[in-house]
Amino acid sequence: MFPAAAATLAARRSSRFVAWVRAWRAGLVPYDEVADEIAGDEEHLVADAPGTWTDVPLGDALPALSKLSPDDIRLALPAPGDPRGLPGPAAGGAWAEERRASGPRVRGSGASANPFTGAALIAGEAVVARGLGFIPEVRTHTSGSGVTFETVLWRAYPLPDAPLPAGDPTAAEAEADLSAALAEATAALTRLDVAQWRPELAGALAALRRPDSGIDLPPGFDPRARRLFARASVLDRVLALAEHAAPGGAVNGYEAQQRDAALRPLTMACRRALVASCNSPLRPE
Repeated sequence: MFPAAAATLAARRSSRFVAWVRAWRAGLVPYDEVADEIAGDEEHLVADAPGTWTDVPLGDALPALSKLSPDDIRLALPAPGDPRGLPGPAAGGAWAEERRASGPRVRGSGASANPFTGAALIAGEAVVARGLGFIPEVRTHTSGSGVTFETVLWRAYPLPDAPLPAGDPTAAEAEADLSAALAEATAALTRLDVAQWRPELAGALAALRRPDSGIDLPPGFDPRARRLFARASVLDRVLALAEHAAPGGAVNGYEAQQRDAALRPLTMACRRALVASCNSPLRPE
């Protein structure tokens, strides 16, 4: 359906926010370009930005981050049971420790302790900065003539002015994990014979594969981070489309659960790859 395609054909908005704001704070891109690069062809507003009393254009809210260094601005892509990257003790587990774990682990989300954490878990993405956080909300409007359009509202949240959570994987580690997860998921789906897509998604998938689909990072990111971001972005969006697809050969609930179980590690690897690439060290070009 159209809402699903609209939601998934766009890359995660927080990833573009973090990448371009970090590049700006590193002095690699001019301030005047940042808001337009983040928004693309969408309208982006910010609610509750410091020093404002109403919703303002994204460019008017960015000065609130003008005193931060690139490492003070991070991408978080949390999920229920995995609040990694969000501020607070519940989200502070190290990624490396979890990679060494031999079995599944149950982790609390800590959503009730912090409105930002709860909203980030619902949205599945967030910008975490020193002292300030942003979460995007897509709002649908209908004009008097019946035309439907969308705006993106970034809601700002005050956060403790403290060091941001550590433990992100390196781009090299995330790339290796993504490759392994993709191979395992492909083999599992082949065995299950459920790797089928609804015909109406074919155009969307083709659009994601085009070289000019806008999947890139701003200046300052090294080639590995760029390659990882492009690959993970496409996979992440295809996986999002898969959530709306018919189960293919999975003709009963059990087989559908098997498909979901096969895709879950790949979904997590995609999130970690996006985080690793957007939060990777910057260097002059």
